[in-house]
Formats: sequence, C-alpha cells, structure tokens
Amino acid sequence: MKEWKIFFLMIGAFILFYFLPLDIIPFGGPVFEALALAKWYAREHVLLCLVPAFFIAGAISVFLSQDSVIKYLGPNANKLVSYGVASVSGSVLAVCSCTVLPLFSGIYKRGAGLGPATVFLYSGPAINILAIILTGQVLGWELGLARAIGAIVFSIIIGLMMHIIFLRENNSKNQNKGFQVAENSDDRSLWKNSLYFISMVGILVFANWGKPVAADNNIWTSIFMNKWLITGIFAIILIFILIKWFKKDELKEWTISSWGFTKQIMPLLLLGILAAGIFLGRPGHEGLIPSDWIQTLVGGNSIPANFFASIVGAFMYFATLTEVPILEGLMGAGMGKGPALALLLAGPALSLPNMLVIRGVLGTKKTLVFILLVIVMASISGLIYGFLF
Repeated sequence: MKEWKIFFLMIGAFILFYFLPLDIIPFGGPVFEALALAKWYAREHVLLCLVPAFFIAGAISVFLSQDSVIKYLGPNANKLVSYGVASVSGSVLAVCSCTVLPLFSGIYKRGAGLGPATVFLYSGPAINILAIILTGQVLGWELGLARAIGAIVFSIIIGLMMHIIFLRENNSKNQNKGFQVAENSDDRSLWKNSLYFISMVGILVFANWGKPVAADNNIWTSIFMNKWLITGIFAIILIFILIKWFKKDELKEWTISSWGFTKQIMPLLLLGILAAGIFLGRPGHEGLIPSDWIQTLVGGNSIPANFFASIVGAFMYFATLTEVPILEGLMGAGMGKGPALALLLAGPALSLPNMLVIRGVLGTKKTLVFILLVIVMASISGLIYGFLF
C-alpha cells in the first residue's frame, strides 16, 4: 500500500507541474524561475525521455548478468578485454555513484586488478545510461556524446596510470587467484534479448526525434515526419516480445526494478530542478546567483575555468541526473562549454562522501592519486572540447 501511495504522489506532482498555471502566479524572481523550470521539465522530458529510460535501466539491472561483466575484470583476464569491459560497464550495469562503491570494493578485494577496478570505479557512474540520455536530450547531442566518449577514453587512461604508478605494489600483492563468478542462467537466446533492448531503445530514440533546423527534404526530415509511425512499430515489436518470450515473474521483476529507479531518482531530480531554478534561473533569466559571477569563474574556456569546474564537481555531491538541470542553469548563466564538460566528467563519479569510502578500500595514497587524475583529466577534456566547439 505504501508503494501505491508513493506512486500516486509522484503522478500528482507530475500533473501539478505539467499544468502549472504560471500566467496567473502573481510573483516573479527565483521562486517563479524554479516553478517555470519544473514545468518545462515535466512537459519536455518526463513522459518521452525519462519513463522509457527507467524501463531500460530496469531491464539492464534484471536481464543482463552483472557477473558475466565483472568476471572480465579479474587479474587473469586479457588486459585489452578487462580495460575495455570496465570502461563501458556503466552503460551496461546502469549503476550510480552510490551503487558502484560496494561493487568496486567487492571485485577489488576478491582479486580484480587495480587498473581495471579503478576504470570500473570511475566509468560506472560516469557512463550511467540515464545520465547520458538526459544529457543529450537536454544539453545537446554534442555534449552528451562528448560525455560518453570522454568518460570511456580517459577512464582507461586513469586505470592505466593507476596501474603504472603502483606497479611494484600490485606485483607484490597476494591476490586471490580463485576469483570466480556465476554464469547467467537466462534461457533466452542472445538475439531475443538483443531485440528486446533494441525495441526499447528505438522507442526512446524516435519518440524524442527533434525537428531538423533546416526545412530540406532529407532523411532526417523524413524520419521526423514519420517518427510516431516508427515509434509505433518498435512498440508493437516490444509488446510481441513481452507476450511471447517473457514469463509473468520476469515481467514483475522488471517492473519492480524500473519502479526502484523511478522512486530513487525522481524525487531527487525534482529537488535538483527546483534548486537549479532558484539559484541559477532558466537560460536567459536570473536566479539568486548573478550570471556575472558564473561568467567570471567558469566562463569561456580558460585553464583556471576548467580546473575550477573540475574541482568543484569532484567535491560536490550530485544525485543521479541532478547534474543535468544544474548544469543547464549554469550554462544559461554564462558557463563555457569546456568547463561544463569538465564538471560533467568530474562531478557524477566523485564526491566527498564517495572519496571517504574509496579511501577505506584503497588507502589514502591511492585515493589521492585517483582524485588528482580525475580532476586533471576532466580539465584537459574540457579544454579540448571547448577548443573544438
């Protein structure tokens, strides 16, 4: 009964913000900006973007075996395979900065190498599928793509640097050579599971297909004109798959998992949106923090601006997805594109509480080196992105 109360409370909040009558609100200023930003998010990003993404994340957590991914991070695994798997594990496991810590601790203490383990530690929350989708949807595909590629590439660099810096200590460490994991017991074939995920991703992508800027009669315009037909085809395929290939218990587990993501993330996301509106305002509007301050500290693409964004991002705590509305407000107030990417790459993967837990697993020296590498690499990535775009 408690879960139903939470569900209806969320639905009520969504309806409230979706139909919020801003034109009759008699006051302006930061509070008005917070409400206006929340209404815009409810209309533009909840039904077509977040809801499908929650179901995809739920499916990932239920129907893709974490063990089948984690086994490739062991000390006896091929280095090319282990670093490659660790770097993309965030999109596969869909973990947040909180969930990744016990997973990281478990694989490291049971024998995973320091390099792949730290690649996994960084890339897990940094390449969270929900965050990548929302970043591309709200802040533009260039920044979303740069976030995904940057996180994958420099997570590997960070892991290699950690391996090289502590090579002697790693060689003398008595690692557990019996690191074993269970295989996935799923009885569906690979192509059936692949089609299942492709159909959900197809619904997400084409339902949110934006209108091309140019009015030319090209393939992008054709897709936009027929996006609901394409989305409907993917929906029919998904319904067929769920009826023919899935058991009731599996569908129930999938729904529970998706609801878990929703229950965990939506309240925090709403708070993040309201906070962004109050302090930063909407793009082109003023909140409590004057845009001149932001332009001075993180405007442009200077080295100090990128380092400042990386350091602040590393120590701040970002609940899953809340970095997107906060960053949107910062960019609207004058934050440069380079520092924006630097904050995206340093922020979700680190926080002060996160650092304290990592120190308990790796020790002070390794933790300090890891933090420094994240800050430096995020700053460099921001500089490169700001120069290119």
